[in-house]
Amino acid sequence: WLSRNTDAPRVQTNIAVRAGSKNDPADATGLAHYLEHMLFKGTSRIGTADWAKESALLKQISDAYEERRKTTDDAERERIYRRIDSLSSLAAAFSVPNEYDKMIKKIGARGTNAYTSTERTVYVNDVPSDDLERWMMIESERFQECVLRLFHTELETVYEEFNRGQDNDGRQAYAKKNELLYPSHPYGTQTTIGTGEHLKNPSMEKIHAFFNGWYAPNNMAVILAGDIDYDRTIAMVDKHFGQWKSKELPKFSFAPDAARTEPVSAEVFGPDAESVQIAWRFGGYATPDAIMLQLIDGILNNGKAGLIDLNLVQAQQVLDASAGAYIQTDYSELGMDGQAKEG
Repeated sequence: WLSRNTDAPRVQTNIAVRAGSKNDPADATGLAHYLEHMLFKGTSRIGTADWAKESALLKQISDAYEERRKTTDDAERERIYRRIDSLSSLAAAFSVPNEYDKMIKKIGARGTNAYTSTERTVYVNDVPSDDLERWMMIESERFQECVLRLFHTELETVYEEFNRGQDNDGRQAYAKKNELLYPSHPYGTQTTIGTGEHLKNPSMEKIHAFFNGWYAPNNMAVILAGDIDYDRTIAMVDKHFGQWKSKELPKFSFAPDAARTEPVSAEVFGPDAESVQIAWRFGGYATPDAIMLQLIDGILNNGKAGLIDLNLVQAQQVLDASAGAYIQTDYSELGMDGQAKEG
C-alpha cells in the first residue's frame, strides 16, 4: 500500500500481520504479543556471533521449556528453570544484543516500535527516503525467520508489562467489559498481554508455530507513506519481498454468542477514582454496523462539538466523558466511558 507525500524526505513504514491475540492458542495466551517482542532480536544472520553454537543451545532451551510445561512437581520445575537459566547464559554469550536496532538506526530510522492488538501485529519505522531500499533489505530478512534469542530475559520484560496492568484500574475494567461483551469469543476470553500463568510457562515451540502459520505474505501488508516514487518503490518491493512464498493459513472459527436480552454488569475495585464503562456489541467490519458506529461515534464525541463534548464535558456535568467505536472482524462495539463529579 503506497501513499505519496513529499513534504519531507522520509517514509513512514508499517509492516502489518493479520494476526493478534484472538489467534493465540487458548493454552498460551499472550503469544502474539510476545512474538512481537522477539522479532527485534535478529535472525540467524543478524544478532549472532556464532549461529551454529547458539542455535544448538536455543534448541536445548526450547526443549527444557516444553519439559517444564509438562511438569507439575514444584521442585522439579525449579530444577528445570535453573537449567534454562544456565543454558540462557551460555547462549547469550553468542548473541549480539540490539544489532537490529543499531542497523535500523544507522540508516536514520526514527520511531522504531511495534504493537499487538486483537487482530493485528504492526511493526513501525520512519526512515529517510534515500535509505528505503536498505530498510527493505533488513526487514525482508527479519520477517522470514523467527529466532527466539534472549528469550529468557525478554520474558521478564513482558511479565513486568503484565504486572503494571494489574495495578491499572482502566485496564482491569476494560478486560472485565470484554469478558461480559464477548463471553465465548477470544475478544473476551483472552487478553493481548495474556495470563500470568501462561507467561510463566511459555512455549518456544508454540511461538515458532504461530510465526510459521500466520507470518505469511498472503497475510501481511507492507504500507509506505511519504516521499516515494511509485514505480521505483514497487520495483524494490518486488526485489526484496517478491520471493516470499504464500501458504495456507491456519483456520480461525468461533461460535457466535447468543443475542442479549438484558444488560449485564460488573464492578472492578482498585485505587483510582470511580469511573464507568458502557458498551454495546454489534456486527463486524463487513456489516453495515461498522460505518454506522463510526458516524455515531463522531456525533457523540468529536473533541469539539459532539453531544458528549457540549452537554457533558463543556457543561461541566462530569469530570470527563467520551465515546468510541471499535471496529473488528467478528464483532464491533460502541463504547462510552465517564468519570462523575462527586455526588
